[in-house]
Amino acid sequence: MRSSTTNSCAVRTISRRCALASVLGVFTVMTIFPSTAHEAHTAAAEKPAAAAGSGMPKRRAPPIAIGAAFAPNGVLWIVGLDDTKKLFVQTSTDDGKRWSLPRVLNTGNDKIAADGENRPKIAFGKEQQVVITYTEPLAKPYSGRIRMLRSADAGATFSSPFTVHQDTQEITHRFESVAFDNSGVLHTAWVDKRDLEAAITADAGASSKKNLYRGAAIYRNESRDGGRTFGPDIKLADHSCECCRIALASSPDGGMVAMWRHVFEPNERDHAFAPLQGGANNALTRATFDHWAIDACPHHGPGLAPDAEGGYHAVWFGIRNGAGRVRYGKLAADGSPRGEVRELPDERAEHATISSEGKLVVIPWRSFDGKATNWRAWVSADNGNHFVLRELGRSADENDHPLLARRDGRIFALWRTTQGIQVEEIAP
Repeated sequence: MRSSTTNSCAVRTISRRCALASVLGVFTVMTIFPSTAHEAHTAAAEKPAAAAGSGMPKRRAPPIAIGAAFAPNGVLWIVGLDDTKKLFVQTSTDDGKRWSLPRVLNTGNDKIAADGENRPKIAFGKEQQVVITYTEPLAKPYSGRIRMLRSADAGATFSSPFTVHQDTQEITHRFESVAFDNSGVLHTAWVDKRDLEAAITADAGASSKKNLYRGAAIYRNESRDGGRTFGPDIKLADHSCECCRIALASSPDGGMVAMWRHVFEPNERDHAFAPLQGGANNALTRATFDHWAIDACPHHGPGLAPDAEGGYHAVWFGIRNGAGRVRYGKLAADGSPRGEVRELPDERAEHATISSEGKLVVIPWRSFDGKATNWRAWVSADNGNHFVLRELGRSADENDHPLLARRDGRIFALWRTTQGIQVEEIAP
């Protein structure tokens, strides 16, 4: 179940669902859990699965992946796709107890990715600035572009969508992350394959794709006016994994740092860390040492949050010594590992994320027990030295990855299922 073999079924064991795949078939598994399968099956999953015994195609459920954040005035916002795959926002003034009616935003004819690690996001600046980003899939398989809507009036109105990056090739620009730093600079980072394409072009040999370039790259850019204009596309690192989310976190100096799944020599899918500063490629630090050798993308990115002692808290999935687990560890200010690495107390845990406020650290995840999905959290009141397990919810319905949002020194956990959105304040 935890082998590092490279076949597609083994990749799905990352989420403990290979047994289901063998019984129900890949289409059914993807319909119930669209975020957990390998990228190679994404296109196939978009075709409807046949309903058992009916002879009729089964309609695929609409994507339920959302982004969430608190506005500076304390209002909770979510962004996602409705049943017609239109981009919408909703707000709550009472921490998720009641929600406004959905408001559909104008995205023209854009198609919008909204499942698993590739979902709409929302971020708030200090001067009534709001940005919403999403990946628009293009015609070529696994290609896309990062799109943004901008508001200068606290979300009352939004611009038409525009492309964030300068490169316009029909290639991979996907899995974006976006955040404002403490000085108001807007950072966008994404997975990009322009350098892979350049390597293939430079050497037209049949083996060039494998021999010249591993994986993809992480690119980024900055806007110093809330998304009105952007600086150049800056390469942060070569040889990233192709389909895992990028984690962003505030640094002690008020800037921004990133952590992502990286392809280290010869093909170990561990994690790298680097600051987002300056106009050039910054030196990266290896942040995890699971030594997981796999020739596929796990669709399982890391989480990162500031540590009260000046470093960072990190959470990630990896296979170490044959054991596939979500793990937690602390990083030094430069991103290097510091202290003990611990496994979450749930061997089925997946898609964990992390947030912190002072010494409060919260790590939510979901885990499927064969009948339903459990929503759980590890909570620490002493900067990650000790944790308490919290049971937050359980659902037999389709469900999204757990999310976190912060407001006024408080941390809230969110979980969307087909029955609605649950919001829980997480106290020590």
